[in-house]
Amino acid sequence: MRRVYLDNNATTPIHPEVAEAIAPFLTGLYGNPSSLHWAGMDVRAYYERARLQIADMIHAHPEEIVVTSCGTESDNHAIKGAAFAKRELGGHIITTTVEHPGVLNVCKYLEKKGFRITYLPVDGDGQIEPDDVKRAIQKDTILISVMYANNETGTVFPIREIGAIARERGVLFHSDMVQAMGKIDIDIHSLNVDLASYSGHKVYAPKGVGALYVREGLEIDNLIHGGHQENGRRAGTENVIGIVAFGAACEIVKREMRSEHNKIELLRKRLLEGILEKVDHVRLNGHQTARLPNTLNMSFEYVEAESLLMALDVNGIAVSSGSACSAGSTEPSHVLLAMNIPPEVCQSAVRFSLGRENTEEDVDYVLSVIPELVSRLRAMSPLYKK
Repeated sequence: MRRVYLDNNATTPIHPEVAEAIAPFLTGLYGNPSSLHWAGMDVRAYYERARLQIADMIHAHPEEIVVTSCGTESDNHAIKGAAFAKRELGGHIITTTVEHPGVLNVCKYLEKKGFRITYLPVDGDGQIEPDDVKRAIQKDTILISVMYANNETGTVFPIREIGAIARERGVLFHSDMVQAMGKIDIDIHSLNVDLASYSGHKVYAPKGVGALYVREGLEIDNLIHGGHQENGRRAGTENVIGIVAFGAACEIVKREMRSEHNKIELLRKRLLEGILEKVDHVRLNGHQTARLPNTLNMSFEYVEAESLLMALDVNGIAVSSGSACSAGSTEPSHVLLAMNIPPEVCQSAVRFSLGRENTEEDVDYVLSVIPELVSRLRAMSPLYKK
């Protein structure tokens, strides 16, 4: 059976060059990079080179990169760290209704600690209006957190404009850039961002490593306390294999990004046009143009997404119904609900997220399978009328 993987927003396969880069650290290069002897110093050089590679990916300075375990840890460190460091200046935080759970659940936690959170709405395309951010700022606003690109719909937010507003008003600005990294160019200093979160396994590195950008000179509270690692900003023995892999992946992705962007965008358009041609009662979710090149979120009305996912899986096609962090939930997507999409249409939404390994043959195979599956599932629906 042919296998087609279209769930790259959930995770990506390890790039062959990344696997090659980390191979020596599974055998001979085993030292603790914090050790002062030869074994540690040998490894430390590779560790700092990887930090430079990650920084170069987003046009940052190496000293602005804090290595973490994942994007969610980076979100927690940024938001909690900023909130508690600036608490004496106020307790108001602004975010959006469509953020990743790594942001939304941190904000809900902070509400229990006495902080006030404003959750800004989005429009029907899942887009946020910068003027809404400006109007939401209060005298005691200490932090704004808005993602760069939505993980479910692929909608790209105007964070440069939002960052300019935050800077003008003297408010810290954090952005979850996990889905943006590797898909669109990031010049961090031009985006008016103070804090930004990243994850290795979204850019062809292994799971278990991430990064937090902290603007030079900015002090926030630590999330993890202990030793002196990461210049005292994140305690714990360094994940050498993870950081070396993340660094190598950033170097590779940056080199290939422009050509891969064009190829993947053409594949996404091919998939979109094919579905619209072959299947009726289909809705595209997300902004038409301000979107990631690889992400396609579509509602197949009168079909339960989970049933369609299982049917596609039987045919070797891997997709998702939304965020991997929400897998197993029976509730409609909070992102689509925030876009005022009816719950029954939300529950028929499928996300296709393409990657560097996908081909035209993959897309054509999906298009050859999906119309019949949708037709069969709709035939079992009492709501569907041909």
